[in-house]
Amino acid sequence: MNSFVNRRAWLKQTSITAAGVVTGLSFLNELGAKPAFGMKPLLGKSSLLDYQVPFQDRSNLKARLLANENPWGPSKKAVIAIGESASKGNRYVYSSSMKMVELLAAKEGVTKEQVLLAAGSTDILEKTAFALCMKGGNVISADPSYLSLVKTAQAIGATWKNIPLRADYAHDLEAMEKAIDADTKLIYVCNPNNPTGTLTPISELKAFCKRVSARCPVFIDEAYLELLDNATEQTTVGLISEGHDIIVCRTFSKIHGMAGLRIGYMIAKPERVKMIQSLVRTEMGISVTSLEGAMASLNDLEFQNYTRTNNKINREYVTAELKKAGLDPIPSVTNFVLFPIGMPAKELLGKMMEKGVGIRGF
Repeated sequence: MNSFVNRRAWLKQTSITAAGVVTGLSFLNELGAKPAFGMKPLLGKSSLLDYQVPFQDRSNLKARLLANENPWGPSKKAVIAIGESASKGNRYVYSSSMKMVELLAAKEGVTKEQVLLAAGSTDILEKTAFALCMKGGNVISADPSYLSLVKTAQAIGATWKNIPLRADYAHDLEAMEKAIDADTKLIYVCNPNNPTGTLTPISELKAFCKRVSARCPVFIDEAYLELLDNATEQTTVGLISEGHDIIVCRTFSKIHGMAGLRIGYMIAKPERVKMIQSLVRTEMGISVTSLEGAMASLNDLEFQNYTRTNNKINREYVTAELKKAGLDPIPSVTNFVLFPIGMPAKELLGKMMEKGVGIRGF
């Protein structure tokens, strides 16, 4: 199907819905969701529109599946550490942040000068955009993908080169490389990707980074990576120690279940860390309780394994239930599943909300 010609007609019939993985959705048939005739229009040159029910309608949800949150976290050890550290609330975070940087540097096999703390990975995405795009230029990313960095770059005058995903929903790295020009300030890669839940092969991604990072920095958003069984084999962090201009971003919102506590970190060449630190002091946006909780969670491997195992079990269950309902979900490695439906997204979201289930639609 020609995704450019048929996109408008397809959108009249088909919407795309994303659900978290901690539920079964076998009642979708009852609600009127019908199979759609394919996902190829996702490869077209237009980003998805995100639909959600109004915030005030989310208060009494039986299943809150619209924010890709971890329902099992924070870990008990993190909660204890948070409570115990509340008495330190009269002090600034310097001591805790230095200790945290040391732990993360050891975990990732880098130096302290290559680690930057922030209040969640979104904070890092947006401040990287400010640091690199204040004088305009363009940012290259997949479409669809997570657009926090892109939207910030656009807001301050940069342009977006949106590159459609491949037919297998991996990043089209070849097309992204061809899109680089003299005005390209950054290439953004979300891997695993949001909202598709798919993974770009690490061998292809590493080769791409080695080729293009001499021309412009490559930002790899690994927010969901630690949900994978083989996360250490799928990361690009090692390229930084090899001297490549790669920026890697992680968050405590997913595997650690600390989305509301706002903590994340960046790993990059020291000059990239200094680039952001010269503009803002990112650690000043983090509370001492969040830092202490995150350090406790880092050491709680039992909780991380519990999240990883149960997330996989529920993801497989939801995928199977979607297929039973006659739907065709995209194979996901994350804590959400994207699937096409043969009805307007807003209509299904409303009906699901009536059942007490909050999901997202595009």
